[in-house]
Amino acid sequence: MSKFKVVYYWSDGTSDEEDEYYNSYEEAYDAGRYGLQCAIEGAEILHMSNPGDYPFGESDFEVEEI
Repeated sequence: MSKFKVVYYWSDGTSDEEDEYYNSYEEAYDAGRYGLQCAIEGAEILHMSNPGDYPFGESDFEVEEI
């Protein structure tokens, strides 16, 4: 049975993998979309309190089969 993982690609060229594995592509995709949205909202909040430290940029994620 295949497992899936989420990999985030950040605007500064770095990437991060989630430690959790998912049983379906859809489950991993939903988790990736939620995680990316949380990261974007967190960056917006931190940017409001200290502009320049958390620049906005295009970030993305991908679901990989393992």
